[in-house]
Amino acid sequence: MAFSEAEQRAMARALELARRGPRSRNPQVGAVLLSPSGEVLAEGWHRGAGTPHAEVDALSHLEGDAARGATAVVTLEPCNHTGRTGPCAEALIAAGVARVVFALPDPGDVEGGGGERLHAAGVDVESGLLADEARALLEPWLTARTLGRPHVTVKWAQSLDGRAAAADGTSQWITGPLARADVHARRAQADAIVVGTGTLLADDPALTARDDAGLRPTQPVPVVIGRAQIPAGAAIRRHPHDVLHYPTRDLAAVLADLHDRGLHRVFVEGGPTLASAFLAAGLADRVLVYLAPTLLGGSRTALADIGVATISQQRRLAIEQIDRLGDDLLVVARPAPSAPEGGS
Repeated sequence: MAFSEAEQRAMARALELARRGPRSRNPQVGAVLLSPSGEVLAEGWHRGAGTPHAEVDALSHLEGDAARGATAVVTLEPCNHTGRTGPCAEALIAAGVARVVFALPDPGDVEGGGGERLHAAGVDVESGLLADEARALLEPWLTARTLGRPHVTVKWAQSLDGRAAAADGTSQWITGPLARADVHARRAQADAIVVGTGTLLADDPALTARDDAGLRPTQPVPVVIGRAQIPAGAAIRRHPHDVLHYPTRDLAAVLADLHDRGLHRVFVEGGPTLASAFLAAGLADRVLVYLAPTLLGGSRTALADIGVATISQQRRLAIEQIDRLGDDLLVVARPAPSAPEGGS
């Protein structure tokens, strides 16, 4: 497939526009309309449930037949269904758009198929432009859409020898200030932050996202999993959001309820027991390991049993990035598609 330089620039711009939209049950989508000569005619993005979709928002800035013969560059396949708004595929056809370029197909059984509808109407359709970048932006929404549960990131900090705490249980601080600041920035990007009752009772965390100025503008909803009661004076009680407490060990049920609440980005910080439970259940989409250049020894490992009884059951990960944060390292990984055969 061939994309013009103008289309490549337009898709990069559409991704910028998409990020302006709210993180919600709906995907963040951006659109740019180009003239036949490659000039930008209009831009648009989705501003939330019930508002015009990105394509329709862009079309609304044009009058008459100004979109006839244009190319629509969109971060997600134009929808093909009527919900709170009409189908974007039909809107593009009615406007006389001649070509549509989108980054990713819509995985929805009802919403998908817009590309086929456009093609059937004689519109030139191409997909895959900046697909990796669009997938990175939409990954939580795609996970929620395809798996029916939130996208889960499991985070922990550990010493170089794999320990999460010293022999007496103390763990503040294994990592340095830059690593801790990075954690708070990632908390602010999450919809919910999850700990177990063991961590809650041992550390009394506030579970807020903070910076040097105090609380960040956006805060994750605090979630506690476990049967123990939350003390009346716990720091989490002073969180800007009400605490969601699930007195259960059924992680799938917890995630299903968070999904129903529209909380699609879940950040797990709950210590070795909870982190291990998510990994053992196959419910971790991404792993963040903050690795400090220190040695602790002892038995307080960063992970407990995750169901690996023999080496053939090991949970292989694919490394996405490694960042230097002061003296510490951040390793970002995701479950590998399949474990390699053979090797040592």
